[in-house]
Amino acid sequence: MNGSLADQILDYCRNQDNFLIDLLQRLVEAESPSSHPALHTPTRHVLMAALSELGFVVREVGASDGPRHVYARPGEKTDGVRNQLLLGHYDTVWPIGTISERPFEVDDNVVRGPGVFDMKGGLAQIVLALKAVGHLGIELPLLPVIFVNADEEIGSRTSTRYVRMLARCAERAFVLEPSMGDEGSIKTERKGIGRFTITVYGKAAHAGLDPESGASAILELSHVIQKLFAMNDAEKGVTINVGTVDGGIQPNVVAPHSSAVVDVRVPTLADGERIEKLIHSMQPQVPGVRLRIEGAIGRPSMEATPRNQALWQQAQQIGEQLGLQLSQARAGGGSDGNTTSQFTATLDGLGPVGHGAHAKHEFLYIDKTLERAALLAMLLRAPPLAQESHGKTA
Repeated sequence: MNGSLADQILDYCRNQDNFLIDLLQRLVEAESPSSHPALHTPTRHVLMAALSELGFVVREVGASDGPRHVYARPGEKTDGVRNQLLLGHYDTVWPIGTISERPFEVDDNVVRGPGVFDMKGGLAQIVLALKAVGHLGIELPLLPVIFVNADEEIGSRTSTRYVRMLARCAERAFVLEPSMGDEGSIKTERKGIGRFTITVYGKAAHAGLDPESGASAILELSHVIQKLFAMNDAEKGVTINVGTVDGGIQPNVVAPHSSAVVDVRVPTLADGERIEKLIHSMQPQVPGVRLRIEGAIGRPSMEATPRNQALWQQAQQIGEQLGLQLSQARAGGGSDGNTTSQFTATLDGLGPVGHGAHAKHEFLYIDKTLERAALLAMLLRAPPLAQESHGKTA
């Protein structure tokens, strides 16, 4: 074969458009809403079969009565070889039946369908990149370990423990979440995410006859909400949003209870610790009420750490070899990359280029997604970075 290895990989991937489209169609048409794990089996089997055909040993993990996740690694004996982690999720935000309303569709260079961009396109990229590696006989310096979970869209509640365990044993992690914006930027930073519930307990009384004997939980909640909004810091990128409120019994009753659910986004671990302490330290202002404050920063911030930036620079150089001008960006949403970043060098947003995550116009570009599969194949064969050890042998 003529040309550099980068050219060979790129040519191979560009000629796999039919393979990509076929695999994407099977993944998308097998619907997999996060909230209905019992319906996930067809999607999971499509992915597991595709990986098995490449010679990977594939198995399911997770509770039998809950979300089932996919774990895969090469079948050959690999004692003592260090790991690199490929990460994704196959659950989507779309309810069963969405495929009937918005069927899988190929329109020239665009593919549409529920979940195609977030993130079944990224799963197809993983398979294609590994297919290219195998077809071209490329030796990899690190063992590719694949983990695809079934509950990322609802906070990776059952899978985070697996992600942490695998990240601790990996030299680096590649997260195939969709890229960002028109340029398809790689996500090198993600905000940490917290969810808090604040419940106020007051005392009921007749609002007309004896209001002074009551203690309004709604009045107290109004003070709490103002304190929360005062914590917003646009310059730092800290956002606190009171998304829902509830409370009271009747208009003529002093409210004995109220509650609010709060979303918190923070760019750094330090910001997360600070905001979490501020929220939990709030004290009531209205006499006779008490507060119950629950919640925490559940997904820590993915920061531009030295090891993450070193991996980004390596990706940028590899992109140049492929003729790709890559850019980096910070995402306001979280992913399992937030978790892996606490333990190993992480690149996120390596998935499809397109638009419409969680939106009805969701789509990806075929040509750019094929190029990103080539980029992933090149990243897999890149030498480990000379930096502090953060991985263990397989």
